[in-house]
Amino acid sequence: MKKWMLSLGLTAGLISLSACNNAGADSEAIVESKAGDITKEQFYNKMKEQYGDQVLNQMIDEMVLEDKYKVTDKEIDKEIDKIKEELGGEDAFKQALEQNGLSDEKQLKERVKSMLLNEKAATEGVKISEDEMKKAFEEKYKTEVKASHILVDDEKTAKEVQKKLNEGGDFAKLAEEYSKDPGSKSKGGDLGFFGKGAMVPEFEKVAFTLDKGETSDLVKSDYGVHIIKVTDKRENKFEDKKEQVEQELKQQKAKPITEILENLRKKADVKIKDKELKEKIEKKAEQPQQPAMPQQQQ
Repeated sequence: MKKWMLSLGLTAGLISLSACNNAGADSEAIVESKAGDITKEQFYNKMKEQYGDQVLNQMIDEMVLEDKYKVTDKEIDKEIDKIKEELGGEDAFKQALEQNGLSDEKQLKERVKSMLLNEKAATEGVKISEDEMKKAFEEKYKTEVKASHILVDDEKTAKEVQKKLNEGGDFAKLAEEYSKDPGSKSKGGDLGFFGKGAMVPEFEKVAFTLDKGETSDLVKSDYGVHIIKVTDKRENKFEDKKEQVEQELKQQKAKPITEILENLRKKADVKIKDKELKEKIEKKAEQPQQPAMPQQQQ
């Protein structure tokens, strides 16, 4: 999954839902039936009970971040354009929105804005030298390959696909038919351009040794069995990748966002007036934090 998709969660649609109780308790029915009615107040209370602390925490975080950091429409649009390019165009972009439960681009822009606010806060004051950027460029970004793959669960299926390829089968059509990778199968297995470190080691080792137009033998990874086809290669110039390299190195040196948010909340003198939500949030804050599960590259 792309980085931006990982940040999309349940709260994307809950903030607007939590506002349904516009002026507090409201007895107006939003559902009417012979079995009974559901009022705005009932709906609000159920939302509050199930998701209230989660939504309120996110709203407070965004409020204190926006008070100190600014994200422009131009910055948001730039990120949206990057996403569209990475996904391979408008059709794939719309499909990705649907898969992540987003009804339109406006909701994604809200998520992107939140991501950029967090990023600005966490990387404020982080300095990256020219030498660090050049070293990272040489190691990861100088050479990039464009590849497609067909990912299946087992070697038996992989050999079946391989046989069809050897008999002249179309790689893209076979990817659409067999591949279990939801991010690439609809695009004929196309993964776009990527540098070193972007894919799991087993995949990367093979992809960077293939010539343009060459198809690999079977490649096993934790995800299953891959058949890889390199469709293009390119050598990048440092200046063309400098901004991307700097951004990624800054993210690697980023400060813990939880500490930053805690300090911003203290400075803003945040007081939660709703007793139930306050107790729920405080109780969760006292619980020991579970270590985050490591995310595998895809």
